[in-house]
Amino acid sequence: MGRTALAVFLFGSLALIAGLLAGATWGWSLLTLGLASLLAHHVRHLAKLRAWASGTLSESVPEGIGTWEEVFTLLYRRRRAEVSQRQHLARLLARSRQAGRALPYGVTILDAENRILWCNDSAEAHFGVSAEEDRGQPITNLVRQPEFVEYVAGGDFSKPLQLRTIRSDGLVLSIQLVPYVESQLLLLSRDITQFSRIETMRRDFVANVSHELRTPLTVLVGFLETIKELKLDPERSRDYLNLMAEQSRRMQRIIDDLLTLSTLEAAPEPPQDERVAVASLLARVRSEAEALSAGRHSVLLEAEPGFDLLGAETEIASAFGNLVSNAVRYTPAGGEVRLVWRASAKGAQFTVEDTGPGIEAEHIPRLTERFYRVDRGRSRETGGTGLGLAIVKHALARHQAVLEIESTPGKGSRFTARFPARRLTAQHPEVPSVLASAGPGAGGLLSQPEVPRKP
Repeated sequence: MGRTALAVFLFGSLALIAGLLAGATWGWSLLTLGLASLLAHHVRHLAKLRAWASGTLSESVPEGIGTWEEVFTLLYRRRRAEVSQRQHLARLLARSRQAGRALPYGVTILDAENRILWCNDSAEAHFGVSAEEDRGQPITNLVRQPEFVEYVAGGDFSKPLQLRTIRSDGLVLSIQLVPYVESQLLLLSRDITQFSRIETMRRDFVANVSHELRTPLTVLVGFLETIKELKLDPERSRDYLNLMAEQSRRMQRIIDDLLTLSTLEAAPEPPQDERVAVASLLARVRSEAEALSAGRHSVLLEAEPGFDLLGAETEIASAFGNLVSNAVRYTPAGGEVRLVWRASAKGAQFTVEDTGPGIEAEHIPRLTERFYRVDRGRSRETGGTGLGLAIVKHALARHQAVLEIESTPGKGSRFTARFPARRLTAQHPEVPSVLASAGPGAGGLLSQPEVPRKP
């Protein structure tokens, strides 16, 4: 306003001088012309300001003259500050959305009518929805399971809902609705499938171990009461004592295997530089297999020289032993058990093949669970505890190895332990390559030790 007042003062002074020198008419005319020019100047800049204000902040601030230059300069600075602030807020919003989308938990924002406003990637995967295509859709129209619909409609969100989805992958979700701003709700979802499986395995384990120990204990208690209450001849007493000893040994085997599993789970990582002589280990496993077979099977072994393993020998021996023992226990008399060791710079594998009854496909994924049995009656007859393959799995995993199982009902099974290259070391050159017979039809094959395997 200072410049406008100065301009009015100058026009007034010039008009006064003109009026004194040329008369009042000239003075008033000059003043009128000056004020009209000043008014036109302001009207023109006001028009620029109005046009700019009607647009967006992205348009450049117009340039001005005089007082308007100061006004437009202030507007430019304010516009630049607001644009900078908006960009900052946009970056923060983008980061928050990115963080929300990257969360391992599902987050879905619902309005007061339970319609989807936004959801992250995890929620899309959990519920099979699309953040873009399903925006505005009621969540209960997309997730139609009765327990979920009832939970949303019930209004009591103090406890989460455990929902087992109807999808083929058997996904289990923990779901909870939380009140949010402006009558909105946050639908939080968490994948607890693995936790649910572990909890089921824990319950099954407790039930199974109780059952496995209760059976021999019942037999022992029954025989003890019989011996205590009845007068038995020495031969009958000896038979009862033998049966009691058998049940005691069965319990001892179960407890020993449980302790082995506990040790594997709690022990430190196996050594990276301790050599396991594969040739002698396989020879030991083979002799144990032949002792267990008692001549009822043909035990064959093919072993390539060149590499030893690095790790804990007792754990690897236990894994190999259980695989081979299982093959012997579950292969009918007259069948064949084949042991194969292959190793190269890329890795090694120990394979046990048998000609047993085979295993149905639906059982294979669960064979390494504790106490899981395909045929409980037959497992007990063969002396298995139901923990052998669980021991194998843990022992191999501690050496970064994996167990692969292939089986065809009526034709037999193949169990393969695969070791990575970092668990191999060159075999000592002085290790002899011994060829031994391993039973009927074993000519030309190196026979090696066998250890108990349990389903």
